Amino acid sequence: MHDQHAQIHAKSRVAFIGTGIMGAPIAKHILNAGYDLTVFNRSKDKMATLVAAGAHEASSIANAAQNADVVFTMLGYPTDVEDVYLATAGILASSKKGAYLIDLTTSSPELARDIHDAAEVSGRHAFDCPVTGGQEGAEAGTLTLIIGADEPTAAPVLPLLQTFSAKQYYFGAAGKGQLAKLANQVSLVSCMVGYADAMALAEQADLDVQQTLQMISDGMGGSVAMTRLAPKSLAGNYKPGFLAEHLHKDLNLALASAQDLGITLPGTETAFTLYDLLCQVGGSRMGTQALTLLYADQETGEAAGLDWSILEAEQDEDEGCDCGHDHGHHDHEHCHKHSHDHDCNCDHHHED
Repeated sequence: MHDQHAQIHAKSRVAFIGTGIMGAPIAKHILNAGYDLTVFNRSKDKMATLVAAGAHEASSIANAAQNADVVFTMLGYPTDVEDVYLATAGILASSKKGAYLIDLTTSSPELARDIHDAAEVSGRHAFDCPVTGGQEGAEAGTLTLIIGADEPTAAPVLPLLQTFSAKQYYFGAAGKGQLAKLANQVSLVSCMVGYADAMALAEQADLDVQQTLQMISDGMGGSVAMTRLAPKSLAGNYKPGFLAEHLHKDLNLALASAQDLGITLPGTETAFTLYDLLCQVGGSRMGTQALTLLYADQETGEAAGLDWSILEAEQDEDEGCDCGHDHGHHDHEHCHKHSHDHDCNCDHHHED
């Protein structure tokens, strides 16, 4: 019974795998709370600040997990989660019996269920726990946790979870945390498209865009996305607090789940098309607010780092292809499909 499990206390050993944009500040809160923390990241430089602050540096995933009472992961894509948990030298094979395995990544609901089931069979306790609140929430320790378990299951690790969160929502079963997070992302992207549309309309109508957005924010048309991200768009600040390619991934997962459930999400389909385009023209590593660059003139987009010639080259290539495939379509069943502007053997450990 889960309610008979030993309480995880401040002397417990914690492993954290994936110390990127979100993972590093979350791990720092755990360390500051007095837990014995071991960290692992494929790019060693992303562990340096934590190690300097007192965390132990692991040489591998197996090394990080082997003695931990609790293992956290904050990764990039479902393929990363699958590999880190289920590989021969992965977390399930390397962790000790009785350990809690908590995935903070926004990932596949089906994969979350598979990991949970495999963990239970082997005497470990795994649940999905995606977060929302972005980099700002991670740094402030005020994230909202979306938990694929019931309260009694998570109770032994609640004090640990509370070191980096302000709210916890329990959705009762493995995979349901992921589905609830995808519902959050579906709502978020409509807000993103809404403020991008509003900015474009205000600008073309020769309105004061900042005043227009403030007015909207004070009424029913406002959103947290508009309040927090529109000012960045206005300032030409496209640095990531949440990577565009990760929101693109989340939308792909949401559309795959909708397909499984036999429903359509027209707003999400529209947003997916826009973020797909943004990622194709070089915006994948920008913040999600870079969506507004799709409304800008070519010169502004290029100054920010977009390259529309990439799309033109792909279209020319497709026109000369006799394979019969629709190269413009992304199959939502392949939720790990994404556009990189760097080596595909890169570090994905920077989920938001």
